[in-house]
Amino acid sequence: MIALCAVGQAPAQVSGDAEDGPVSIGVIGDGLRVRDVRVLLDGWKPGVRARISEWRGGQYVREIRSWKHMTSKETRGYRYEIATWKIGKNLRHRSRICAEVSGHTEQMPCVTIQR
Repeated sequence: MIALCAVGQAPAQVSGDAEDGPVSIGVIGDGLRVRDVRVLLDGWKPGVRARISEWRGGQYVREIRSWKHMTSKETRGYRYEIATWKIGKNLRHRSRICAEVSGHTEQMPCVTIQR
């Protein structure tokens, strides 16, 4: 089962999660190096897509990974859509990785990368 531990923007030194409504993001890494990112959407919505981007100081910097179709999953009766990416790159201190899901433009959870 995937646990979500923070709402809005979560500082994440090595790993962290954040959620905004039905959309959540999880980041796994070591220091400033991001290894993996996953984006979840509550419920089944076949055809939905997700992407991740980098933000600094409230400003868009770049797309980290482009739009990707999410996969429908079910774990112990919990239905969700998921997309995962292998990143393997360092990000700057205080950069934010944010998730976007098609059809949910009002939600954009972000995780702040810190030393």
